[in-house]
Amino acid sequence: MEITATERRPRRLPQRRRLASLLAAAAVAASALIATQPAAAEDPWLTQLDGGYVRITIPNAAVEAAVGPVSQVVVEGNFAPSANWGQIGLTRSGANWQTTFGPLEPGLHYYQVTGDDSNVFKDPTNPTSVASEPEWSTFFVAGESAALLADAPEEAGTIKTLTYHSDVADEERSALVWTPPGYRTDGRPYPVLYLQHGGGQGYRDWTEVGRAEQILDNLSLSGELADMVVVMGDGNVPDFTTELLDNLIPAVRDAYHVSNAKKDRALAGLSMGGVQAFRVMRDHPGEFAYVGVFGAGPSRFGDIRDVPVEELNDLTTLFRLYVGNKTDIAYNDVYESMQQFDELGLRYQFDGVNPDNGHNWNAWQENLVDFAPRLFQGKKETGDAGFSAGHTALEERFDPPAAGTTPTPWITDDGFVTFETTTDFAEADFVSVWANWGPNGSWVRVEATKVGDRWRATVGPLDPWSYYYRLIVDRVSVKDTSNPTKVTSEPAWSTFFIPGEESRLLADVPQGEGGTLDVLTYQSAVANQQRSAYVWTPPGYDPERAEPYPLFVLNHGGGQSWTDWVEVGRARQILDNLTRDGDAEPMIVVMPNGNVSNFNAEILGSLLPAAEAKYHISTDPAERAMAGLSAGGARTAGMLKANPGAFAYIGLFSAGFGATTGIDVAAINEGTELLLMHVGDVTDFVYPGAIASMAQMEAAGIEFEFDGVTPGPHGWDPWQKNLIDFAPRLFHDAQ
Repeated sequence: MEITATERRPRRLPQRRRLASLLAAAAVAASALIATQPAAAEDPWLTQLDGGYVRITIPNAAVEAAVGPVSQVVVEGNFAPSANWGQIGLTRSGANWQTTFGPLEPGLHYYQVTGDDSNVFKDPTNPTSVASEPEWSTFFVAGESAALLADAPEEAGTIKTLTYHSDVADEERSALVWTPPGYRTDGRPYPVLYLQHGGGQGYRDWTEVGRAEQILDNLSLSGELADMVVVMGDGNVPDFTTELLDNLIPAVRDAYHVSNAKKDRALAGLSMGGVQAFRVMRDHPGEFAYVGVFGAGPSRFGDIRDVPVEELNDLTTLFRLYVGNKTDIAYNDVYESMQQFDELGLRYQFDGVNPDNGHNWNAWQENLVDFAPRLFQGKKETGDAGFSAGHTALEERFDPPAAGTTPTPWITDDGFVTFETTTDFAEADFVSVWANWGPNGSWVRVEATKVGDRWRATVGPLDPWSYYYRLIVDRVSVKDTSNPTKVTSEPAWSTFFIPGEESRLLADVPQGEGGTLDVLTYQSAVANQQRSAYVWTPPGYDPERAEPYPLFVLNHGGGQSWTDWVEVGRARQILDNLTRDGDAEPMIVVMPNGNVSNFNAEILGSLLPAAEAKYHISTDPAERAMAGLSAGGARTAGMLKANPGAFAYIGLFSAGFGATTGIDVAAINEGTELLLMHVGDVTDFVYPGAIASMAQMEAAGIEFEFDGVTPGPHGWDPWQKNLIDFAPRLFHDAQ
């Protein structure tokens, strides 16, 4: 968050009561996290935690029993941006593969387990199933935004299986039939909605993945849905139109009290089922008064210019089109279809582009929620003909540049990012892009698709922020060589930036308005060699200024080095913006290399004397600060314990304080203006230890501040936010 001058806290703000409540709540969460780790193979592999988080623990013995020994295990499902297919990587820890992930958006989530890219198997501890995808399991995350997908609060409609003979397939076939609450076999016959699945799916998908039963139940109980019967048939036949008109409709009429009037019939389908619905409408005008096409563009399957426009306009009460965002494979097809419909004068409604979802069940569930209440409302209109709330116009095709013609990633103004490999991986079997675009900056892999002799993937829309990624080619991390950015400590990583208000503090400032970044080279007495550190001096730095500048030492984490806060953490941009905005005092920031045998001696005996010799730095401990992330936080805590009062301001990011025995608590409290603790949420692997550490600090009487967790994992998204929070708290009484 951004801290302005008016929001700065006074020295040692008393927060004992609030701090205790924060620690208590965090300790409960930490205990729950530990308690949910399965201890035996028969325990659930996936456990839901509070707040939409999930804990995944898969015994390696179970993996080997299913697919044999593997070097990599992922859980893949609708976890990527736009609820598209993505992979969550698991880490081997002892006898288990495990991770904690989230928070997931409310709704239904579906997943499978995969070892070494191609060895797919089902979670046997999850009793849910998807008939068309035998390896899938599902789980539901409750929440207000998914209220219509939750089980109905009271007795509602009924789902039954209808079995009938198909002359088209020459076999007995099945459909699911939903009847509304209070369904009767006498009185006025019910209208019928025929609801079709997509390609590679079956008649059970709308209930097993689409939550159609819950949607229909909740809409009916709320009074938004006309009394109707809904039939979910099997569209996997060579002649769907004949199957529907000559076999399924008569079978439904024989088994249920439904109307035979065409004005009382509706037909809708997703993807392949949407094209089937359009073809029935085109070839049999008026056979269905209402037609919905979800995530499909009929123009993709041939010329539609010969449709009987006048008949369709006269006999169709409602024809409504739906599509997801630019990651929806139907996006361009829907655009082309609407262009042709407009030229022909065919009347239709368009629900607008769904900005949040792609070609997936999240979008199609929303389509059903919008479409079903428009049906069979008598003299009422079919609803607002415009877009659903938040949906946008479809004004042009989405066409990334031709292969090989542009650097990667290619970024649109609205946050869609297209990655493309070189031709070096033309013979690869699996390529994915692994980046921090999961919840709160967690890492999710998105599969690439082979296009000619290159691989491509489009992801988005991404929120404004900074991103880092690597290519995974047949389970090997590879640098995107088309991207000139680099991360010295992680040679396979590249970075990119999405501008916007949310990421403003991470953006470059205008030319000439930022500070200066130098490399300080000095002789290390500890390492007995020349070593380097980054030094940031503020805008307008004046080495002749009467008052020396306060000093802030900013430490990297384990496996990192002095370049990371600049190359990944965007510390330069953060400091530039905070100082330019007047939210941080002008200071000198040193980013050292903490990979040394004696950190304290290195900083105090070698680095700081070199920095003081070159820069106009205050030697007053009250004008000195130190912070670090992860292992750098541990080093920072070690400096505080060994040298209380040497740095008046201390920040620990995703790190615990460590042992409290044998330390001089009084000296620490007296010499420390601010000791600020930060830690990520339950997806941060240091979370339990950090919470326990703060409880020990509290018990020992060490004064510190903790404002609650920073949402996110053990990664740069929280650490950037920690720096944005910490830097404005420093030295505001220095000048």
